[in-house]
Amino acid sequence: MTSRHDDSFRRATAATLRTLAERGTIELHFGGHTAAITGDSVRLPHTDNAQSIRGQADAAALRLRHHDPDLHDQLAPSDPAAREVFDALERTRYLALGSQRFTGIAENLAAVLAARCYESGYDYVKERHSRQQADALSLLLRQTLTGQAVPAEAQALLALWHDELQPQLNAQAEQLRQTCPDQLQFARASQRLLESLGYPPEPELESDSTESADSESPENPGNSGDQPSDQADSSSQHAQQDSSAAEQDDSERAEAVSDPPEGSSRPDQREGQWEYQAPDRSHNAPAYRAFTTDYDEIIAAEQLLAAEELRRLRQQLDQHATHLQGSIARLAHRLQRRLMAQQTREWLFDLDDGLLDAARLARVVVNPLSALSYKQEKQADFRDTVVTLLIDNSGSMRGRPIIMAAISTDILVRTLERVGVKVEVLGFTTKTWKGGQSRERWLADNKPDHPGRLNDLRHIIYKSADTPWRRARHHLGLLLSEGVLKENIDGESLWWAYQRLLARSEERRILLVISDGAPVDDSTLSANRNDYLDQHLRAIIHYLETRSPIELLAIGIGHDVTRYYRRAVTLLDAEQLGGAMIEELADLFIREPKAQRQPRTPQRGLPRR
Repeated sequence: MTSRHDDSFRRATAATLRTLAERGTIELHFGGHTAAITGDSVRLPHTDNAQSIRGQADAAALRLRHHDPDLHDQLAPSDPAAREVFDALERTRYLALGSQRFTGIAENLAAVLAARCYESGYDYVKERHSRQQADALSLLLRQTLTGQAVPAEAQALLALWHDELQPQLNAQAEQLRQTCPDQLQFARASQRLLESLGYPPEPELESDSTESADSESPENPGNSGDQPSDQADSSSQHAQQDSSAAEQDDSERAEAVSDPPEGSSRPDQREGQWEYQAPDRSHNAPAYRAFTTDYDEIIAAEQLLAAEELRRLRQQLDQHATHLQGSIARLAHRLQRRLMAQQTREWLFDLDDGLLDAARLARVVVNPLSALSYKQEKQADFRDTVVTLLIDNSGSMRGRPIIMAAISTDILVRTLERVGVKVEVLGFTTKTWKGGQSRERWLADNKPDHPGRLNDLRHIIYKSADTPWRRARHHLGLLLSEGVLKENIDGESLWWAYQRLLARSEERRILLVISDGAPVDDSTLSANRNDYLDQHLRAIIHYLETRSPIELLAIGIGHDVTRYYRRAVTLLDAEQLGGAMIEELADLFIREPKAQRQPRTPQRGLPRR
């Protein structure tokens, strides 16, 4: 451990965090790749950048001091896109309260923000995407509340969004500045800002505001930035509520510092279909279902293209990876060494049968009456493992993302097979754009309401777990075929991969998803609620992470997928497999099997990566 991570640095960071949060009971831990808060426990990632650690600790402290998660969830919009913006505005609010009062905190938070913008590629982005709106608006609001300039790493992003967002923000700027110390009043101003940006109004907010009017009277003043002790009491009550619910599955879920939107879905398996408890504001929404499954298909990669065409596309993929060949070999060896280090041979000695123990022959020579000694090797636990790589074959992956996914898959499969781990490679997409025969049947049936999924699934088997990679490597060329990448319905695809894993006999079963973000199918979303696929995906992930016997891990290709998956890493380049990804995979194999693990204590929770 470097000097920056020595005990004195940790003690100073922990003391500062407790003082700023006004909570003397906070426990600080280091580990993982992202910061997280669970009750009174804060986890910060390992890094050699002292200012980054201080900035993330400051952000955690400000959240604990100025943010009421119960109030936030009560006022948050039900629309997923609006919720993402609403979360970003609230995060900017409580961070601004610290930046306004302390110059050192402002510098630490600015450094963390600049690094995040750089990692997100906001310094060279050239096209607008709806996913960027929350970050762009957050940057503009930060400038409005604190007077700090937008980081140079985000100038390209702001150039794309400034003309659209700045006028709407200016109209609400004065109210946002005045209500910044008060979370409730700021949420109302944020809701008005969202409505001006075209998001649907939330009738619940008005009723909540009415109910809260009495609590803001002189007899019952509301919490504000000027009353941090009240805020701390509220947060402590929330922590106690979490602790009392420790026996529930949801009590193990960590609350990320970045405050990503969380679904409250709970799946149950009933007659082969998934049903989930929708969020409170949409409790009357129908359960997830498919309008028809008659046109879905599970197909091997070699059935979609001729063998010659697959070999040609595989050659193209190899050409894309030419400049990475040296790096790929080094990464493969590094991951292999990391995993092999866990295969330290264990021997059982002084047995009556097995292999002759040559080290003990000397005592037989000295004393011929001594009995021969035998030994047996104890097999490493993680060899009894199967890994499924599930690749997003959607149109949004076209180009550099799908090439990165293919290269990453190639590295992982070759390396894992070297250490005796069986690997299955699957892909998911749809047979057509904007619905297929499923939609045509729905139209022929006079468009019944709430039809459910309206597209034909295509699940692709690139490599089965028992097939050597050398016999299936050409199949990965299918990813470069323009006709394959269409739309993505992630929830059902994860469930399909999970069912295949359950049929395996290995003790350790790991599902690793390679994707670039949220599920999208225009045909389904146009006929159902706009968060229909999103909520179903969250329900499936929640089940797999908390109630299933498998391990779930995700690789986000160019996008952060931690708002869906607890354990996830983001890759902007294939060479990044040498960093966080290797440690994440190695840690996954080192840990004892999920089914054998003891329940986690509610204070620590389940870490989000």
